[in-house]
Amino acid sequence: MKPLIGITCSWNEEKGHYFLGSMYAEAVEAGGGIPIPLVYSRSDDALKRICATVNGLVLSGGGDVDPFFFGEDPIPAGGEICPGRDEFEISLARQALAANIPVLGICRGMQVLNIAAGGDIYQDIASQLGGRMINHSQLAPRWHPTHEITVAGGTMLASILCPGVMRVNSFHHQAVRNPAPGFIISARSPDGVAEAIESRDFSFTLGVQCHPETLWERRPAFLALFEKLSLAARMRFAIN
Repeated sequence: MKPLIGITCSWNEEKGHYFLGSMYAEAVEAGGGIPIPLVYSRSDDALKRICATVNGLVLSGGGDVDPFFFGEDPIPAGGEICPGRDEFEISLARQALAANIPVLGICRGMQVLNIAAGGDIYQDIASQLGGRMINHSQLAPRWHPTHEITVAGGTMLASILCPGVMRVNSFHHQAVRNPAPGFIISARSPDGVAEAIESRDFSFTLGVQCHPETLWERRPAFLALFEKLSLAARMRFAIN
């Protein structure tokens, strides 16, 4: 039986609309799951019901995370935040971790995952890291990889993709700074920015800074991220 994979949505404050790029649902479905868009709730009961219903979770990409959630005040280079989304996703991620639900965090979702587990992020890598940084906000189609990352050997990410150097797309100005307890950085870009994190304590808990949902059709290797998520979710569903 195909597992139910919840996917968090974005929010348009001006229009009062939830929205989710079709590429997330298409990637989850191609990977063997049934995509379920998730809208926000502040209710503990609702969060518990969501975690009792879905077999896996995708924390999708989007805007900045409010630095309040990792104990900082905003810096001038910060971007737009969505308070309702931050509160919902961080609470949901914590519930999912507590229930050992397989999680794939994508871009912002990787940062949310790290914050929820007790880590922090750079509010703006250009102003806080400086130095000889590569471009992490590409001016190219979303399906086009523009910079290299190095995947560390012996990691879960290496077993899904491959160890060593590969190319990814890039649309971010925030990034994981200190990984949460029990997490490791499993890939970095040439300038040292964290490009993936994973948990050593859970069966499938992985965050990637790139957007594999827009890469996999032209670069099928990236579909494996969604296939492994669905496999882990299906195994959890069978156990429960």
